[in-house]
Amino acid sequence: MQKLFASDAFAGKSVLITGSTSGIGEGTAKAFAAHGAQVMVSGRNQERGEAVLAEISAAGGTAEMVIGDVADADFCQKLVDETVARFGKLDILVNNAGIVIQGKIASHSNEAWQALLNTNVSAVFYLSRAAIGPMKQQGGGVIINISSECGLIAYEDLAAYSATKGAISMFTKVVAIDHASDKIRVNAICPGDIDTPMTDIAWKALNLSPEEIRKQLEDHIPIGRVGEPNDIAAMAMFLASDAAGFITGAVIPVDGGTTAR
Repeated sequence: MQKLFASDAFAGKSVLITGSTSGIGEGTAKAFAAHGAQVMVSGRNQERGEAVLAEISAAGGTAEMVIGDVADADFCQKLVDETVARFGKLDILVNNAGIVIQGKIASHSNEAWQALLNTNVSAVFYLSRAAIGPMKQQGGGVIINISSECGLIAYEDLAAYSATKGAISMFTKVVAIDHASDKIRVNAICPGDIDTPMTDIAWKALNLSPEEIRKQLEDHIPIGRVGEPNDIAAMAMFLASDAAGFITGAVIPVDGGTTAR
């Protein structure tokens, strides 16, 4: 990524990023590592995780990995505990892991609805709850929740998914207020259409070619291009930096202007 920060901007910082074996999480993990942070990579796919670790190491960065499912409350606690044990502290938590299920609500099973809640909402609660303790003990920290433009504006066939992302916005605001006196800043990023495997799956469900998908997206996004994981990583690094020291409880769209329409 373009060097928007000094190469040692996050030297000595410990960063835990969920869902960091692909997509936005992977890009964010690589970005923090490239700027000096110790990064804990986590996801459900061991092979992809090892590939991310190898790329970070080859670029001179430092990263470790814990594989598991953040829908499990016990795993979330373990993940935070492991990060603190291996790196000595937890400075920055990026709650990025998420899933999307499309369709009218009548087409969703109880299991599908629960899966969305477990991964997109409950995991953010479990991980934030686990992180608050060590962050308070060390005198502060940063939590960044990855929401979605779907938590800000309405799209057809995404009612259930959008409900989970809307929940993250209010969760972010309240936790930010609750822990401002603990010097823990909590903010949310709402990505628009970003070029990731999850976005590919969602758009391919419409039976469009990759060219047709990209053309539709570029026409839809005011800035005229599809976002990249590094666009989100840059915002995450800004929010984690001292430059954002007076920002907490914010819900920020990074969407090329889509939600401004």
